[in-house]
Amino acid sequence: MLREHRRFFLWAGLVGLTLRMFFFVYVPSVTDDSRVYIDLATNWFQQGVYGQTQPGQIVPVDTRLPGYPAFLAAIFRVFGSGNIRAVLIAQVMLDMVTCIVIADLARRTVAGRMASRVAFALAASCPFLANYATSVLTETLEIFFTAVALDCVVAGLDSSENAVGTATTRWAYWTAGAAIGACILLRPDGGLLLAAVGTYLAVAVLRNIWNPPSRHSIALAGILIAAVALAPLVPWTIRNFRTLHHFEPLAPRYANEPEELTPTGFNRWVKTWIAEYVSVEDIYWNVSGENIDAGKLPARALDEPGRDETLAAIADYNQTQELTPESDARFAALAAERIRAHPVRYYIVLPVLRVADMWLRPRTELFSADPRWWEFNDERRESALAVGFGVLNLIYVAAALLAITRGRSQLRFLGLMGGFLLLRSVFLGTIENPETRYTLECYPVLLVWAAAFLGNEWERRVGG
Repeated sequence: MLREHRRFFLWAGLVGLTLRMFFFVYVPSVTDDSRVYIDLATNWFQQGVYGQTQPGQIVPVDTRLPGYPAFLAAIFRVFGSGNIRAVLIAQVMLDMVTCIVIADLARRTVAGRMASRVAFALAASCPFLANYATSVLTETLEIFFTAVALDCVVAGLDSSENAVGTATTRWAYWTAGAAIGACILLRPDGGLLLAAVGTYLAVAVLRNIWNPPSRHSIALAGILIAAVALAPLVPWTIRNFRTLHHFEPLAPRYANEPEELTPTGFNRWVKTWIAEYVSVEDIYWNVSGENIDAGKLPARALDEPGRDETLAAIADYNQTQELTPESDARFAALAAERIRAHPVRYYIVLPVLRVADMWLRPRTELFSADPRWWEFNDERRESALAVGFGVLNLIYVAAALLAITRGRSQLRFLGLMGGFLLLRSVFLGTIENPETRYTLECYPVLLVWAAAFLGNEWERRVGG
């Protein structure tokens, strides 16, 4: 693929690299989560303790999985402790490799001569991938390993069908399992990729129930991928049991330490009304430590039943700005009452709205743009940027949907990649903080499908 279109990939790659270096120079990002990862990596690298810095000591923790801190620690070992510029440069280069993997995935799964080149061009010029490549967060690595895993699963299944040497097939499946394992070590929801691949292979086994050679080959592929993917969790689980004296194979759901309050009641109350990212910034992230501004709650958060009780609970919390077990239980009671009154809204409508918001909202969360970008108040230029990003995101999504509806016959392994998108979207509907970055792991699939439609349209028009 690269040899046949060397000039195209060279120039498109230079465009992609230039875009990422623009973000590197002008809008690098270090968030609160970034500082946690940097602290973990620094303590691990310098002191040999996987823990966070607290007054006078380093305390071992399991609040974050070790994948990204290990990446940071490796960069710090080579380029010096705390060298964030080196981290971002490494992520930029890795993101360019991701673009090549996405192009290869398109080559394997789309019946069209243009698909791989269009996929590379879309990935290289994608500002959302470029933006996170210059942010000290897990997204760039997670997207890379997701693309590698999907590409290797497809390569392995193709090798089996075409009777290519078994060593090639095993290597593809082993690499897929290792990539999925890396996804899990980066973030717990990386396990959704393993679930999607496992489900697809299980269905393939059932479809080949009367074809023993294919059935056995696919079943062994699933076992190998699962074994390799889950193996890295064994030493992590043992470490947590020996050091922290509890069983934790991943990380706590809310990244809390054992002595911290888990705000299950408050979070459940939030899920009875939250549907958009703006509420995450306005309300969710403020607890504990800041006031809850009832004026920024959407109307559905204060409807009946329990409107007066909700305002009273908020007022009591605002007096101390601390969520206690008693106040958390109070919010839990409010949540239970609201769920009984509006079960369809809680279990169906709001999850669908949260997923839609994560897929369709302008991806400007790493910029200084007002999350209420549609109000066009003070920063009109930033609101215009948000509109532009929103339109571009809609183009990606629309092109991918058109590929499925109008060019489905040209897409191979639709069940594998579509199953991953569906499973991840369903999961994201269950969380109480709808952040748009959580759908970026789906972008390798989205860009491949968008390339399928755009490449086909180009061939049709030029051919016509």
